[in-house]
Amino acid sequence: METSQPLKYVNFALVSTFLILQFALWAGDKNLFDLYHLNNAITQTKLEVVQLTQRNDKMLAEVLDLKNGGQAVETLARQELGFIKEGETFYQVITD
Repeated sequence: METSQPLKYVNFALVSTFLILQFALWAGDKNLFDLYHLNNAITQTKLEVVQLTQRNDKMLAEVLDLKNGGQAVETLARQELGFIKEGETFYQVITD
């Protein structure tokens, strides 16, 4: 059975539209590959935000501790600057 002439044009138009849409989906400006990469970038950014938030919370706690207590200042001075209290004896152990 032979297809009529107008039906051939409709079929051609439908197939052409389908192919154009498929091209746009796979290789167009905002295609599936870009979406995949953007989702990965969003995931990475969220992980960075969580890590930075945790770091900021630790730093805030340390700042508050430094403002409110002398114990933190003494601990930091001992650890980072090697301060020794009067009357204490300092022993340095050297390992090979």
